[in-house]
Amino acid sequence: MTDPARLTATDAARAIAAGTLTPAALMEACLDRAASREAAIRAFAHLDPAQARRAAARARPGPLHGIPLGVKDVLDTADMPSAYGSPIWAGHRPRADAAAVAAVRAAGAVVMGKTVTTEFASRHPGATANPHDPGHTPGGSSSGSAAAVADFMLPLAFGTQTAGSIVRPAAFCGIVGFKPSFGTLHRAGMKIMSESLDTIGILARSVADCALAIGAMSGRDLSAPWGGIEARPPRAPRLGLTLGPEPAKAAPETIALLHRAADAARAAGAEVVDFALPPILLRAAELHPALMNMESAQALAWELDAARPQCSAVLLEKMDWARSQPAPLLDEARRAQTTATMALYGLMGDMDALLTPSAPGEAPGGLDWTGDPAFNALWTLLQGPNITIPAGTGPTGLPLGVQLVGRPGEDRAVLGWARWLQGALG
Repeated sequence: MTDPARLTATDAARAIAAGTLTPAALMEACLDRAASREAAIRAFAHLDPAQARRAAARARPGPLHGIPLGVKDVLDTADMPSAYGSPIWAGHRPRADAAAVAAVRAAGAVVMGKTVTTEFASRHPGATANPHDPGHTPGGSSSGSAAAVADFMLPLAFGTQTAGSIVRPAAFCGIVGFKPSFGTLHRAGMKIMSESLDTIGILARSVADCALAIGAMSGRDLSAPWGGIEARPPRAPRLGLTLGPEPAKAAPETIALLHRAADAARAAGAEVVDFALPPILLRAAELHPALMNMESAQALAWELDAARPQCSAVLLEKMDWARSQPAPLLDEARRAQTTATMALYGLMGDMDALLTPSAPGEAPGGLDWTGDPAFNALWTLLQGPNITIPAGTGPTGLPLGVQLVGRPGEDRAVLGWARWLQGALG
């Protein structure tokens, strides 16, 4: 019999509905896996097995009934500490769940534990290691979520993305990461950094799992427009091919991977055309750091003033830079975001999605840096759905992914085309 911990969320939900698996048995399998691997991977900021077992025993009915889930530790949980990756908030116990956590519990999922985040979902990393090679980063800021899902400790985990914090770690860990359209999941109870960028999403081991989880929480039907998520579409897609605004940062294996993916899509009937980024998108990409960091400095006003010695050096460097910038720069960055997002609809024309790298290359060695978001930041700024799917390995055998990007609101179609592309890749 298949180890229940290795089931996707979709397969586990079917087994539970059929009566061949219980929430308690699934939770026990996930806890067993975590017990054997957590010392090496360090994916959890909080894990109480007894509490997880009690929660599984009273799992609520719903589309995610009995499915264990990890909560990135920038989302509040009423029954677990929420420290946001910072010693400033160590031991903090919120009174209420974040809106997204409340929604996932209402859908029947069981919160197994809190997963490690970088400091305030920014740059300073936690101790989490990549399960494919513990000498490499799992990416960030959704480090623990990506590692736990990839290592079969959990079938689902929350991530958040301000630049590349869902897509990049998912690609580094060889799983699926889905950042839905901005605002799909409400951010109440989240330690927000960037008011204009922060988006809550999901990390999983299949595209269908992402559709199931986000659909269950948002009340949206995210099965493909042409039927179930695994149904065949009536036609192949038209895809725009781009290396994004910083093509020089793509490793040779990433460029080769992108072209292999494009060739596989063409062989399966897709039309793949080059998508050149016009100045309006390039300027928005240039202003992403100002938008992100200046809004983050506003969000962390109390921490920077009242608890500065407990902030990391890398965080202080970014926040001090942001505070030194003139206020009109933030206004300009927000205008650039709005105009670029509006322009995207016309620029993409009849394209169904953009095909682009998920990350510069394999996960970097060491745990002191979670990688460069150069292949994610613009797409996050444009507020549409982004999804990465596993697409091979690099020269040292670590995972690589490719990313599909859609217009805001086109989550259902992007999920469907991601499933189609997986089939084309074989």
